[in-house]
Amino acid sequence: MSTSENLQEAFAGESQANRKYLAFAKQADKEGFKQIARLFRAAAEAETVHAHAHLKVMKGVKSTAENLQAAIDGEGEEFKEMYPKFVEEAKAEKNPPAVMSFANALAVEEIHHGLYAEALETLKDGKDLETASIRVCGVCGNTVIGEAPGKCPICGSPAKMFFEVK
Repeated sequence: MSTSENLQEAFAGESQANRKYLAFAKQADKEGFKQIARLFRAAAEAETVHAHAHLKVMKGVKSTAENLQAAIDGEGEEFKEMYPKFVEEAKAEKNPPAVMSFANALAVEEIHHGLYAEALETLKDGKDLETASIRVCGVCGNTVIGEAPGKCPICGSPAKMFFEVK
C-alpha cells in the first residue's frame, strides 16, 4: 500500500475508534464506572487528535466553501446510493433492526445534504447562517435548526430526545 492509502486507512480507523470509545464511555457511565468512562473519553479525544493529524497530511481540510461542497457530495452519495442498497440488503436478510438503522440514517443524510446546501448558498453571499440553536435527535440523528419538533418526523421520538449542539 502507498502512504496515501495508509493515511486514509489510519484516518478511518482513528475516526471509528473515537466513536466506538465514546459509546463505550456511555456504557461505563450507565454502569456507574465514572473513571473508566473518563478513560474512554480521553482515549476518544486522543484518537481525534490522530485522525485530524492524518486528515491534515492528506490535505483533507480546505476552505469552508470547499468543505461544504465535499459534505454535500458525501451526504448525497450516502442517501442516494449507499443507504438505499443497505436497506434493501437488510430487508432481504430479514434484519429489521438494521433496516431501521439504515433507513433512519438515509433520511437524516438527506436532511444534512439540504442543510449543507443551504449553508453553501448563504456562504456564497459572504454570510454565515442566521444564529439559531441546532438540535439533534438522540435516537435517529435527525438534525434541526431552531426548536425541536414535538415529535421527530424521522423516528417519532418526543422533543425531549433532542439535544442542543453547542
